[in-house]
Amino acid sequence: MRTKINIDGYNLALDEGTGVATYARNLSFRLGAMGAEVGVLYGTHASASRNPLLREVSFFDPRLGRSPAWQRYLRGFRRSIMAPAGELAVHIPSTGKVVTDAFAARLPHFDTLWNVQDLFSFAPNAFKLFKRRLQVKMPDRPQVMHWTYPLPLAVRGAKNIYTMHDMVPLRLPYTTLDQKSHYLRLTQMLVRRADHIVTVSEASRRDIINLLGADPDKVTNTYQSVEIPRKLAEKPEAEARSEVMGSFGLEWKGYFMFFGAIEPKKNVGRMIEAYLSSGSDLPLVIVGKQAWKSEEELKLLFDDHIKYIVQQGDRLVTRRKIILLDYAPFRLLISLIRGAKAVLFPSLYEGFGLPALEAMSLGTPVLTSNTASLPEIVGDAAVKVNPYDVRAMTEGIKALDHDEQLRGHLSWAGRRQAALFSAAAYERRLAALYSRLGVTLQPTTPDLPVQDEATS
Repeated sequence: MRTKINIDGYNLALDEGTGVATYARNLSFRLGAMGAEVGVLYGTHASASRNPLLREVSFFDPRLGRSPAWQRYLRGFRRSIMAPAGELAVHIPSTGKVVTDAFAARLPHFDTLWNVQDLFSFAPNAFKLFKRRLQVKMPDRPQVMHWTYPLPLAVRGAKNIYTMHDMVPLRLPYTTLDQKSHYLRLTQMLVRRADHIVTVSEASRRDIINLLGADPDKVTNTYQSVEIPRKLAEKPEAEARSEVMGSFGLEWKGYFMFFGAIEPKKNVGRMIEAYLSSGSDLPLVIVGKQAWKSEEELKLLFDDHIKYIVQQGDRLVTRRKIILLDYAPFRLLISLIRGAKAVLFPSLYEGFGLPALEAMSLGTPVLTSNTASLPEIVGDAAVKVNPYDVRAMTEGIKALDHDEQLRGHLSWAGRRQAALFSAAAYERRLAALYSRLGVTLQPTTPDLPVQDEATS
């Protein structure tokens, strides 16, 4: 019998990728590779139809059977009263009758799918009422329920562990919209009640212990893995060059790049200021969804001085020094990262810093911050600056722009550093974590030690 481990689909259901979604997806594939039977628990709007085919259909189109507003309100009131009794998960068939190719990039690895209608919106309300985790009853109970986010939920009869990626709402409260008192109550409750807490860097582990009073023996850092499909990472350069030029009109190694959510924590405003101060002739490409306070981060984009005139054939063309893209398909995003002269990622605070590591794994030089987890993640393989110091950031950009030898060294060193966070290394850390819970998983490459695989 294989070990049953479930994860949640809290972030996996989002239409666009996030760092936590990448974490959950990679976790599911590593667990599957190590022989676990993986279940994924979602909380979509899909109703619990008795018809198996309708359950499968409605999972991919939750508008099916959507109740009127008054019925949803009444159901929510009734669920609130019955919340202490728990919620029953419903099995979602996966028969192949529904064509799911369009969702392939977002789906995790799974052996079984489960759903509790509106689970992730209902659970926080139940927590406010009862100050405890909402219990979920699984017909096929797992040995471990690995929640990939601090959620007020628990699976009955299983060991419940929770990944806390960072303590940004408490460390940089002005950069998030979380209700801070609710977040503090929730995370303090979880460190008391959880069977274990997982995090993704030593910096985050220290924060969880110091801010929440967690027992150090109860908090494990597994880091994350950086996993980019080989067919994209090793695509012939000529093909990638053609994609970058054809899709975006950009020269190979002829631009700087930032990718990630545009929000205060990412420090995009200071990055733009530093880039403009550097006097670089190359454009800056920003790929990211505009989130909270993005207009403040991007206000320099609307000044006329960031436009310039170039000769194109027999005519003059006005171009912008900064190119803003809300979204790029993953396959094109990888080519864009590969084609950048350098990636700029001067975040104020990160629990892990996956974008920096992804760029390094592709051989693209990186400028990043010397704060929080980023120094332990990038080691000596990136230019590190104080993210609050625009002058230091400007000098870092100038160095990357003009020093070919520096870029060559960082390209080589970045790949070596990123290899420390490979899928195989991640499996070994996960196996060590689950062994503390009495669960044995077999890494696909078990011969190397877990310790000292990442620099600190």
